[in-house]
Amino acid sequence: MSVTIQGQKLIITIVKKDKAKKVVQASRNAGAQGGTTLLGEGIRLNEKMRILGIPAERERAVILTLVSDEIFDDVKHAIIDSVQLNKPRQGIGFVIDTKKIAGINHLLGWHGEEGDATDEEGVDIMKEDQDVLYDLIITIVNRGDSEKVVDATRKAGAEGGTILHGRGTGVHEKAKLFNIMIEPEKEVVLTLIDKNKTTEVLKTINEDAELKKPGKGIAFVLDVESTVGISRVMNEKIREEFKKKKKKEK
Repeated sequence: MSVTIQGQKLIITIVKKDKAKKVVQASRNAGAQGGTTLLGEGIRLNEKMRILGIPAERERAVILTLVSDEIFDDVKHAIIDSVQLNKPRQGIGFVIDTKKIAGINHLLGWHGEEGDATDEEGVDIMKEDQDVLYDLIITIVNRGDSEKVVDATRKAGAEGGTILHGRGTGVHEKAKLFNIMIEPEKEVVLTLIDKNKTTEVLKTINEDAELKKPGKGIAFVLDVESTVGISRVMNEKIREEFKKKKKKEK
């Protein structure tokens, strides 16, 4: 019988490749049972360097850490402290509240103390009570098309993104070699965006990356519960814009 569990949060931490082990070890010390590390390239769109016309991308590690509500606060702060995410340009972290989880009924959590903090340089540290200001746009496209997605997000106002590599098995991609099915390589673009820009960014990705065509790719949006590594000033600005937008909608 399949067992599903609620009350789990997914912490996504994006840091330089050489800091991944620190994040994983810190989360384990705080009670997490492990995590998954993915490798990719990070691109800050307003600083995009090129060498002979080719984007100079920086290696990044994306660490997925699933924890129960009981130990979330402890793991969160352990990760922040391990790589100093509360300092500028050290990385970014955000939290997604999961609906149901299967395959982890053997995991046990322990209670930690609640608490929020803001460092002296003004960087928000994953406030539990902050407004939901951000969305995560996940775009999956064929290898080589991530550049179109990155350019589209920049044009629509995004600040940066992370590219991961994978393989696809879509129904429109049944290529064979010596009668053996070939799974085409894919690129996954993670774009953390403030909610005021989500619709425009998604629309631009859809048009510029030609996602309407079969087999070209897919994009979807997830709610982000909280963040770290983003300027407090930026968060306040976005919060005010979000409130103004809500008033206009009323």
